[in-house]
Amino acid sequence: MTSVERARATKRAAIASVSVACLLIALKAWGAAATGSVALLASLADSALDLVASLVVLWGVRVAAIPADHDHRFGHGKAEALAGLFQVGLVAASAIAIGWTAAHRLGTATAVARPEAGVIVSAIGIAVTAVLVSYQRRVIAATHSIAIAGDRLHYLADLALNAAVIVALLVERWLGVRGADPVFGIAIALWLLRGAWLSASASLDQLMDKEWPEEKRRQFLAAAALHPEVVGIHDLRTRASGARNFVQFHMWVPADMTIADAHDVMDRLERTFAAEFPDTEFLIHLDPEGHHDTHPHSPAEQPEHMR
Repeated sequence: MTSVERARATKRAAIASVSVACLLIALKAWGAAATGSVALLASLADSALDLVASLVVLWGVRVAAIPADHDHRFGHGKAEALAGLFQVGLVAASAIAIGWTAAHRLGTATAVARPEAGVIVSAIGIAVTAVLVSYQRRVIAATHSIAIAGDRLHYLADLALNAAVIVALLVERWLGVRGADPVFGIAIALWLLRGAWLSASASLDQLMDKEWPEEKRRQFLAAAALHPEVVGIHDLRTRASGARNFVQFHMWVPADMTIADAHDVMDRLERTFAAEFPDTEFLIHLDPEGHHDTHPHSPAEQPEHMR
């Protein structure tokens, strides 16, 4: 998938999220007013924040799609991580407000009116959200967008929230368990906090330039090992920015190899990497075999085992 196709796909996914959030807000606002359910009110608050989050994601994927320019030589991919981090703040605030409301309602033990209306609203919400998350899953598989992935976490949580609302209303009304609705509201708040923590970890990893997972690093070194002219690799550094990856490393070649031959080796190596690691930019520094550079502000160089 080209960068233009990726930008279009992530934009369509973000617009779909905004549309679904608007529909869910309208449905849940009516349902919360009709039933007085704190669990449904919590779900409404979550959908309202989903709308704000989806709008931020739409901004993030649009900015991330802007090509590299004079002031941003590595592109604008981290806008996606910033959008994800903004979502985290919204979700955490929502969870705290929901938990506070549910705890207060638990003390008053107010009965839920017309629970069947809440069940219908939540069932519709489940059906609509399930279609959206399925679509988002396909977009993420094709684009590896961290912003769409973070947005999908919210809507996966929304599936659980809607199911919890249905269970809470059924338990309270037909089993006569007073207080089930606010208890489920508190459980929803805790679920949202957990999702916020997971989203924050992913966004911060990218903003802090965390290294690739070890499995992906091994895959990279295995691709390099296919070229016998490459004696070894050291000072390997990797990071991600949105869906784009950056790799830099020092490469040992035989000390008697000419510059022209070494350049040919680099070209072949880059073609191999480009096939296995699309949307990745490579920065390669050549060293004669056994040579080590000193970087006073970096960790000590260690040769990477390619075989």
